[in-house]
Amino acid sequence: MEFAELIATPKLDGVILHTQTSEPVEGTLCITGHHLILSSRREGVQELWLLHHAIDVVEQKQTMPQQGGLITLKCKDLRIISLEINQQLEFLNVAKSIEQLSKLNSQQYLYPFFYRPMYTILEDGYTIFRCELEFAKLLATDEWRITHINRDFSVCPTYGAKLVVPKSITDEEIIQSAAFRDGGRFPVISYRHDNGAFLLRSAQPSSAANNKRCRADEAILNVILGRSKKGFIVDTWSKGKSNSETDQHYNQWRKVTRSIGNLPHVSNILHSFSKLIEACNDTSCSTDKWFDRLENSNWLTLVLNSLNAACVVAQCLDQEGSPCLVHGSKGMDSTLIVTSLVQIILNPDCRTVRGIQALIEREWIQAGFPFATRHKYSCYTPSQTRQKTSASTFVLFLDSVYQLHCQFPFSFEFNTQMLILLYEHSFFSSYGTFLGDSERERQAIKLHSRTTSLWSYLNRPDVLKSLLNPMYEPNQGVIWPSVAPISLELWTELYLRWVIDQTQTKNMFHQIQALITREKEMRTKAVKLRNELIALTKEYNETVVNETENN
Repeated sequence: MEFAELIATPKLDGVILHTQTSEPVEGTLCITGHHLILSSRREGVQELWLLHHAIDVVEQKQTMPQQGGLITLKCKDLRIISLEINQQLEFLNVAKSIEQLSKLNSQQYLYPFFYRPMYTILEDGYTIFRCELEFAKLLATDEWRITHINRDFSVCPTYGAKLVVPKSITDEEIIQSAAFRDGGRFPVISYRHDNGAFLLRSAQPSSAANNKRCRADEAILNVILGRSKKGFIVDTWSKGKSNSETDQHYNQWRKVTRSIGNLPHVSNILHSFSKLIEACNDTSCSTDKWFDRLENSNWLTLVLNSLNAACVVAQCLDQEGSPCLVHGSKGMDSTLIVTSLVQIILNPDCRTVRGIQALIEREWIQAGFPFATRHKYSCYTPSQTRQKTSASTFVLFLDSVYQLHCQFPFSFEFNTQMLILLYEHSFFSSYGTFLGDSERERQAIKLHSRTTSLWSYLNRPDVLKSLLNPMYEPNQGVIWPSVAPISLELWTELYLRWVIDQTQTKNMFHQIQALITREKEMRTKAVKLRNELIALTKEYNETVVNETENN
């Protein structure tokens, strides 16, 4: 396919751009294979560069028959922009081109496969978080090993080719456990706490298992149990909706249900997110009605339940010293939210820039979260149009991290702008990190050799500087968040950034950042002067002693 075949009108003058917070701007519209560009000759007006893949919905509204009209683009980064075109033919051509270019079926036509960075890549983001490096301390012991049993992805199509497993568990037992679990997602390690307690994740037992016994699966959990008298199996799916392990064969494991929500399907998370953004974009309703719509979206309840479930698991690990197995339905959505939040609560490394990147690699990308499928559609696509496999699970995770950041603003090395960047790049990007549904799919399209990693970009010193939290003070302890509803905040920095002008908020942040930087500089200078004073005092005392002795 040639992109030119889809572009009937590549350039058009006299197009008027309408946005939610700015005055209309007239300029020249250019349509390329991957971008929509609108530039204006007006001084001080920034060019619009929009990836076609960022567009969720294209809506057309003709002003009058045989005339042009408005093309409204509702984007996955939550902004809504409109293009006013006066001529009917160009109006129809532009609308058709954008619609086709924003819904390309093959991922290999997306921009990351054509993007070439204009900077020197200092490190390859595709290799810095390999599983053998992330679990190096465990693998240095005699209790764990790397298995290549899934190298052809036949054991579990959504897991990686390399997996860290207990040494005492054979590859045959892994195959048997995978056959027992939904989608082959047998129990794998997520995290080892400082006290030795392990966090594992898996899918629930498959319906085909029909309560049959799987000794290999029991063996894996028994190895993890070790000398502990009990472990916990935490189910994050709707109560009564999932298959579970039988008490008779897992008698040392206590079952706990901490459902994130009444979610008969993951698409319900996206439905809730859609209701939230619908409320945020409605600036005409009264304050009371707006809060009612916000509450009825159920989004903040999902956030609250996510944090609550994570706290329960974290307490089992940290305070009980007991291992935990977390699963939901297929072990991909609510499961990954909980295991990721647990690590941020317990592990200070996950609250650093590199740490959050490593966590997302381990728990989401390498764990087979289907980003391409979940993010094909977003909140503006009508529910009757989008597929049921679409979901805003990763957005729910990022919002939960935002809540932790708000409650513990000094404990995170990264700022909330990094969370927004992760949100955007997970839907559309110049980089290939979030493309594909699994390692198997990424290998098939040769993603690592044909695209650039997002981590390679974010870890460049000049970019990294903009992601650092000026209030950061390393905290090696556990952070226990409040899960009271009153403790939650609406993420206005993300959800309302295209609705309410954020200039004042940004200016205030820059002022705070400057004050904190100044305070740190003064503190460093004070320490330096104090050390100089100590040195001079010591030198003076020594001189006095020497003179006294000589006299």
